[in-house]
Amino acid sequence: MPFIQINLLAGRTPEMKERLISEISQTAAAVLEAPIDTVRVMINEMPPEHWGIAGESVKKRQTTQG
Repeated sequence: MPFIQINLLAGRTPEMKERLISEISQTAAAVLEAPIDTVRVMINEMPPEHWGIAGESVKKRQTTQG
């Protein structure tokens, strides 16, 4: 059973997440030759202050880069 985890910054619409789940599931099923009903997708959304790049949170980078 394929189990796919996706980490994203919070802020995508529910429709975008539904499309992502659908397309990732279909692609995994095709590539792995697995029945689609065995594919699991988990989206982990994180606030910008919980994600760091180059020693700074994304939230801080967004405010300083305008």
